[in-house]
Amino acid sequence: MDHYLILIIAAMLVMSILLSQLSSRVGMPVLLIFLAVGMLMGEDGAGGIRFDDFNLGFVVANLALAVILLDGGMRTRAATFRVALKPALLLATIGVFITAVLAGLCAWLVFDLHWMVALLIGSIISSTDAAAVFSLLQGRGLNLNERVSATLEIESGSNDPMAIFLTLMLVSMLSAGGASSIVDGLIMLVMQFGIGSITGVLGGFAIALLSNKVRLTASFYPLMVGGAGLCVFAGTNILGGSGFLAIYLAGVVVGNRPVRMLPTILQVHDGLAWLAQLCLFLMLGLLVSPSELVPLMGGGLIFSLALIFIIRPVAVLSVIWPFGFNKRELLYICWVGLRGAVPIVLALFPIMAGLPEARDLFHIAFFVVLVSLLVQGTSLAPLARRLGLEVPAAKEPYRRFPLDVPATGDHELMLFPLRDDRWDDPRPLHQIQLPENTSVAGVFRNHRCLAPNPELIVSRGDVVAVFAVPDALPDLSQTLSDKPAAGPLTERTFFGDFVLNGDALLGDVEQVYGIEFDELPPELSLAECFARRTKGHPVVGDKVILGPVVLVARATESDQVTKVGLKMVDV
Repeated sequence: MDHYLILIIAAMLVMSILLSQLSSRVGMPVLLIFLAVGMLMGEDGAGGIRFDDFNLGFVVANLALAVILLDGGMRTRAATFRVALKPALLLATIGVFITAVLAGLCAWLVFDLHWMVALLIGSIISSTDAAAVFSLLQGRGLNLNERVSATLEIESGSNDPMAIFLTLMLVSMLSAGGASSIVDGLIMLVMQFGIGSITGVLGGFAIALLSNKVRLTASFYPLMVGGAGLCVFAGTNILGGSGFLAIYLAGVVVGNRPVRMLPTILQVHDGLAWLAQLCLFLMLGLLVSPSELVPLMGGGLIFSLALIFIIRPVAVLSVIWPFGFNKRELLYICWVGLRGAVPIVLALFPIMAGLPEARDLFHIAFFVVLVSLLVQGTSLAPLARRLGLEVPAAKEPYRRFPLDVPATGDHELMLFPLRDDRWDDPRPLHQIQLPENTSVAGVFRNHRCLAPNPELIVSRGDVVAVFAVPDALPDLSQTLSDKPAAGPLTERTFFGDFVLNGDALLGDVEQVYGIEFDELPPELSLAECFARRTKGHPVVGDKVILGPVVLVARATESDQVTKVGLKMVDV
């Protein structure tokens, strides 16, 4: 056993994790740090590690992407498909095709390649990357409005089949001297999407059913879900479908079903997904030779900037303009065309096929990913805030622990630290209004657990432990809220001082608040105002301006605004 190799690999992992703290301080994407560490330890760097086993790299990359997609799928709410399924699927198919063609044309002009080779590099970098999107959207504290976040996440989780189809078809045509059948390619595309969708959904239901039927040690549930997800991934690939699409959809089904120990599963898979991303980008950094990137820098920079500033916006605006996105949302979706691990993995296909231009294609794809992470990845959070696309995040307990005892049903143990300013005023437990089917389990203070006596006085700094079902979490979090966000994302600043029901009539609002809405009839409800003034599906954060008043959608259900914030503005 080569203990030095183990030491180097372990040291790279530790170094990457420690350097990841720079991500939040300087706005640098953590995936870029992982890539940089891999390049630093490679044959052209200080580590001098020579790693050029592309076949092993391909296997490891596929496994890592499968783990990342499973975790991302489990964190995708099914309700987001109602909001963003159509535009996301168009981006994942027609958008990818437009990107591939335009990028191929650009590569043909910049690199003076044969037109089929140029189309191949365009296809390789045509899809956005789930690992990069999930990491930068879910891991940077961004809470975008649902219309934007759902579109980006579903697009990145479902656009791989189209990119794989285009890449494999062109590799096959180049290997066969252009004699490959287009019909065969189209059949492959249908199989990628069709088989991937069917096996993914069925596999997700099977995983959920299995998790609820068997009795295991708590730590085994995340491992079983992960192993079963990889079975879906591999089995789908064997059948000719898209394993990436299948494992993403399986994760969506599992994450939206009543699955035993789901909070524990999500917690463990969060760590597994980060480990997969870390190992994946470290390995990809080792595979590349920085000295071979230098000759490509001029053309690579032109190609990358054209992809960011011209090709991605054209592809986005060509397909999703009819779906009710406002200008700010369209601008942000155009900008978040993140490239990551998937283009680099797809660039391995030409190498394994033995194409003469394969190494150059690999390094072009790698350079595009570097520029994308550096230019787009570092600006995601500032741009979202500048465009006003963030909404206040839903409050969550500090910790959640499933009980996994039949008699408890769906109850969990949740811990809520009392950090809000309102807890400076101590009060007894019996004055705290808790949702039904909820009970205080204890109060922690100064490392002691106090019995939940109704007369027990609680105040700021205490930690309240509560037995509750997940459905009660929104009301419970509102009652025992953590310290609120600062600045414009405080609930009062964002939604206003007044909360109204969506079925309240404009005429009633006029009488209560002394406001006149001349533009709309008084018998119109607030929910109908949003239906008239906004296109598509309403989401939390949508706004309707009526004279001196701004109506802000505070809660939605089944395409209807149910709670509305009312803000008075200066005119």
